[in-house]
Amino acid sequence: MKEIITTLTSKGQVTIPAEIRRALGLKARDRVAFVLTPDGAKVRPAPSALDRIAGSVKPRKKPEDFKELRAIVKEEVARKVLEEM
Repeated sequence: MKEIITTLTSKGQVTIPAEIRRALGLKARDRVAFVLTPDGAKVRPAPSALDRIAGSVKPRKKPEDFKELRAIVKEEVARKVLEEM
């Protein structure tokens, strides 16, 4: 196991070394998660908001027919516009 050492700033910040960023596939503005383990801590890419909620809404049917769904939305928007007139 390779060890790479970096410095903690007075604000509690560290720079993740380039080799680690490359290995984890991290780029600027990515979020990272620190996970406490019995042996210390691990750093890993944090799941995106989309990843965290994926699968939380059950589709009406599989596979979802997006053309049909789009048509339903268009009809509903048109109905609301007509009501407002």
